Amino acid sequence: MKLWDLAHSRTGDKGNISNISLIAYDPKDYEMLKEKVTAERVKEHFKGMVKGEVVRYELPNIHALNFVMYAALGGGVTRSLSVDMHGKGLSSYLLDMEI
Repeated sequence: MKLWDLAHSRTGDKGNISNISLIAYDPKDYEMLKEKVTAERVKEHFKGMVKGEVVRYELPNIHALNFVMYAALGGGVTRSLSVDMHGKGLSSYLLDMEI
């Protein structure tokens, strides 16, 4: 099963840091997302793209997880040569993760 079957996602950026929220469509799926979508799994999924640490924050009141990914944007908007300098496509890539 892919994450897109259970959740939607949004991204934000600040410098070379990307944050990605993962929000359960159905609150009953939040516990499973907490169990299966760890910072370690996200770091592995983004292997080669995210050079720094991945930190997960839990937001149970809105049935969401937030992942802050350091050294994820090729130096940031003003330094990156990436087509997706803000990292907006990273949310789609996360949703493609198999759980």
